[in-house]
Amino acid sequence: MTQSSKQTPLPAGYRLAEYTIVRQLSVGGFSVVYLALDDEDRKFAIKEYLPRNLAERNVNDEVTVPLELDRDAFNLGLKCFFEEGRVLSGISHPTVVRVSNFFRANHTVYMVMEYADGRSLGKELELAGGKMPERQIRKWFAALLSGLREVHSQRLLHLDIKPANIYLRRNGVPLLLDFGAARQTLSRNAKHFAAMYTPGFAAPEQYEKDQPLGPWTDIYAIGACLYVCMGGATPPGARERGERDRLVPASQAFRHQYSRELTELCDRCLALPPNDRPATVLEVQKCLQQTEYSSPERPAAGEGNRLVGWIRGLTGGRHGKGTE
Repeated sequence: MTQSSKQTPLPAGYRLAEYTIVRQLSVGGFSVVYLALDDEDRKFAIKEYLPRNLAERNVNDEVTVPLELDRDAFNLGLKCFFEEGRVLSGISHPTVVRVSNFFRANHTVYMVMEYADGRSLGKELELAGGKMPERQIRKWFAALLSGLREVHSQRLLHLDIKPANIYLRRNGVPLLLDFGAARQTLSRNAKHFAAMYTPGFAAPEQYEKDQPLGPWTDIYAIGACLYVCMGGATPPGARERGERDRLVPASQAFRHQYSRELTELCDRCLALPPNDRPATVLEVQKCLQQTEYSSPERPAAGEGNRLVGWIRGLTGGRHGKGTE
C-alpha cells in the first residue's frame, strides 16, 4: 500500500513515552506500525492510530483532523482503537498478539505490542511454492483458532484475517495480528472507508451497514485463508460473488491434493449466507484437529493428461519449471 503524505511516520530516534522509535514496520488505512525499543532495549511493535482519510501529522508530530466534519468519525475510531487495546491487554494466549501497554500522546492513541521474529503466512506460502501440506495447514489453523476463540469470548472480532495478518514465529507457532475494531467502525459509518476491507477475505456482511457481524464473519476469512493455503488464488470479492459466483469450490478444485473433510470445511466457511457457515470457531477447530481423515481422490484415467493440456493451452504451450 502506498503511504499517504498525511501518514508521515514518526522519525527514527523519536521518544514516545518510555520507547524510542527505530523504524516504520508497516502502514495501513488507519494506522502506522513502528519497531521501537524500551529503556531496557527490548523490542516492541507500536501501532499508532492515524486514519489517512481523516487525519494528518503536523510539524510538531501531532495528529490533527483538518476538517471539523471528520471530527466525530475520528473520535469514534479513536474510542474503538483504545477499547481494542484494553481488551487485547487482558488476553494472554500464544497465538494472539500480546498488548502490554496503550496510552495517549500526540492527540492520538498508541498500542504497544510484542515484537515477534518470523514471517507472515503470505511470505511462507510464497517460499513454499503457493501451497502447504494438509498436515501443516491443520496444525497452524487449529492453533490459531484456539486464540481466536479467546478473542471472541471477549466480544471482540478480528475482521481482517488474511495471510498477511497471520505471522509465523521462528518456532512455528502462528500469531494473529492487526485486529480491526477501529477500521471496521469507520468503514461501516462512511462509504469512503470501504476500501479498507481486504477483497476476497472480507465477508459479505462487512459491506452492509444493516447486517450483523459476529464470529461467522471471521469464519468466512478463515475459509478464504484455507483456500489460498491449498493453492488457490484469493477468492473473488464477496460482492462480486453475490452477483455471479465464479469461485470454484475447494471440494472440486483441490480434491486430488487434500482430504474431502478439509475441502468441504473450506467451502462451508466460504458460504455467502452466514447461516450456511459453521456456527462457531470451535466447530471449525474440531474439524481441523481430526487425526483421521480421508485420502485425496485419485484422478480418473486420463484426467491428469486433460489437466496438463488445459494448462498448456492457457500458457500457449510454454514450458517452465514449477514448484510443488
